Amino acid sequence: MNKPVLGLLLGGALGIFDGLSAMVSAPETRPEIVGIVIGSTFKGLVAGILIGWFAKKVNSLPLGIVFGLFIGLLLAFFIAAMPQPDGTHYWWEIMLPGGIVGLIVGYATQRYGGRTDTASA
Repeated sequence: MNKPVLGLLLGGALGIFDGLSAMVSAPETRPEIVGIVIGSTFKGLVAGILIGWFAKKVNSLPLGIVFGLFIGLLLAFFIAAMPQPDGTHYWWEIMLPGGIVGLIVGYATQRYGGRTDTASA
């Protein structure tokens, strides 16, 4: 499987668990869990395709992990920066799972993604 597709699939799957982690880290968000899971899944898909694209262009495990962490944290930051109606922010509750998703996808796309170049005959 090529790296962008692997990143897309893995990012989407891990995004579901990222969203579900809100029930543990912020139990008061349970009434909005469906929207949170949908948003986290979309965020995981975007992160996965970006990280997979990077992995396709740059064949380096350390750089892939760092880029994955960066993208995961960046996308999570944009979500965490939006305040709740009462003005509070869920920095740790959003940034930590987002960074972990980015790390895992960055590692997996570099380590397990198939080679994308083909030899010409």
